[in-house]
Amino acid sequence: MSQSFIFDMDGTLFQTDKILELSLEDAFNRLRSLNRWDTATPIDKYREIMGVPLPKVWEALLPDHSIEEREQTDAYFLERLIENIKRGKGALYANVNEVFSFLKENNCSIYIASNGLTEYLKAIVSYFNLDHWVTEAFSIQQIESLNKSDLVRIVIEKYGITNGAVVGDRLSDINAAKDNGLVAIGCNFDFAQENELAQADFVIDDLIELKSILLNLNGLYPSRDGVAKR
Repeated sequence: MSQSFIFDMDGTLFQTDKILELSLEDAFNRLRSLNRWDTATPIDKYREIMGVPLPKVWEALLPDHSIEEREQTDAYFLERLIENIKRGKGALYANVNEVFSFLKENNCSIYIASNGLTEYLKAIVSYFNLDHWVTEAFSIQQIESLNKSDLVRIVIEKYGITNGAVVGDRLSDINAAKDNGLVAIGCNFDFAQENELAQADFVIDDLIELKSILLNLNGLYPSRDGVAKR
C-alpha cells in the first residue's frame, strides 16, 4: 500500500534554531533603533510558542505594539530569515536526504505543510534542493483560517491522499493528522513538548526511524475519525 508523508518544516525537517536567534535579534535591534523596544530579545518566549503562525507570534511577542508595527517587524524578520538561509546559516536535521530517498524508493509521496510563509519555504526548498523529493510545499498563507488541520486537508484533497502520516514536532501537527484521519508521528526534536508528543501515534528521536515506521504504517488503516486502526 502506497503511503503519503506530510512533513512540517520548522523543527521537523529544518533546524530553525540555527537561524532563529540571529533573525529575531535582527528584528528586535530594528525595533530598538526605532525606540520601540528597550529590553532583551524574547527568544525564550518565541521558543515556547514555536510552531504557531507568525501573526500569532507577534501578538504574543509584541502585545503592546500596533498591528502595523507587528506587520513591519514580521516582514523584516522574514527578510532576515531568508537572508540567513541563503548565507548557509541554517541546516536540515540529520538523515533528511537519506529518509526522503528511502521513502521515494518505496513509492511514497512526500509533501510539506508548514506554518512558515511561502517565500521562507521556497528559500529552504531551493537551498537544500528538497524539490528533488517533495511533490509540493504548502504554506499557512494559502488558507484564511491559519489552522494546520485545514492546511493538511488541502493537501489531502488536492492529491487524493487516503493513507499516510503527518510528521511534525508540535501539537498542531498531531492534531492535523488526527483531524484528517492520518497517522500522527511526533518528532522529539528541539521545540517539542512531552505533553504534546504523548498524543502522537508514534514518537521518533531521529528521522531515520521513519524507515521502520513505514513498515508499521503498511499495517495501519487510518479511519476517518482520526484513529489509526490495525
